[in-house]
Amino acid sequence: MEIGLYSFAEIAPGEPAERRLRELIEEIELADRVRLDVFGVGEHHRPDFAVSAPSVVLGAAAARTERIRLTSAVSVISSDDPVRVFEQFATLDLLSGGRAEIMAGRGSFVESFPLFGYDLRDYEELFAEKLELLLALRESEVVTWEGMHRAPIPGLGVYPRPVRQPLPVWVAVGGTPQSAVRAGMLGLPMALAIIGGEPARFTPFVELHQEAARRAGHEPPRVGINSHGFIADTKEQALDDSFEPVSEAMNRIGRERGWRPMTRQDYEAAATLRGANFVGAPDDVVAKILHQHQLFGHDRFLLQLTVGPMPHEKVLHAIELLGTEVAPAVRAELGPGG
Repeated sequence: MEIGLYSFAEIAPGEPAERRLRELIEEIELADRVRLDVFGVGEHHRPDFAVSAPSVVLGAAAARTERIRLTSAVSVISSDDPVRVFEQFATLDLLSGGRAEIMAGRGSFVESFPLFGYDLRDYEELFAEKLELLLALRESEVVTWEGMHRAPIPGLGVYPRPVRQPLPVWVAVGGTPQSAVRAGMLGLPMALAIIGGEPARFTPFVELHQEAARRAGHEPPRVGINSHGFIADTKEQALDDSFEPVSEAMNRIGRERGWRPMTRQDYEAAATLRGANFVGAPDDVVAKILHQHQLFGHDRFLLQLTVGPMPHEKVLHAIELLGTEVAPAVRAELGPGG
């Protein structure tokens, strides 16, 4: 199984974005040194996140790493230009020696839509059309394409071309079964975000994804699970270190969306074997990854350690534990390919 991390580069009020970005590069460097497989960086356009341009951050990381795969998590293609997204990640692929990937999604926030002049009433249509264009761009050097929300492309070349052909594109899926079906019909791997509730209820998403791929004549596409969590030497330490920043961040977002406040009891319940969050000592996280593998049969797992702003030294220790204790144990049980 591939094991890695993703981050939104969360920043506390008043924290300099410059410092947080330097810390993020250090986190990616360490993830590479401890032989984690993937690092993803998300795109946001809000004051509480430091990254609006994942390809720029990943380009900096490419120069400081050797083997780890570098992906967006996610690229909000609905409000971006797929031509520019493809060109940026093709360039990243060249700089990194073939380690770039795109995780395409609609994003969990909507600030980018008015920022770039899009109407939220076109939310679903924008994603479907722009994903179609992104796949056309990676399929052919010269592209002829026409849609409703972007100027047509009349047989023009798109450059540079990436090292890997085709450039890997994953579809990020949250709580929408139709998204799982779309990814399967296109033969694309699915990154399933499970950040709350009981993970077992997401098994139909994987079944829909795989069945849609089979009906469309594709080989079974890969499946990844993306989740929140934190790792420390003991489970109690992991809970104590992470609860305050996580609850502050989730409750701030919850006030925008009408969620009830997260309590310590909620947080501890989510950290049990059948809960959504991977919070604990290395053995706890290993057991939970293996438990979910029985549910989903996935071959990639990405963990978000910094759901809220965390002390940098504790994040680095968590990364070290993930790479030196959790990942080897899971690979020994499942093998590198899951």
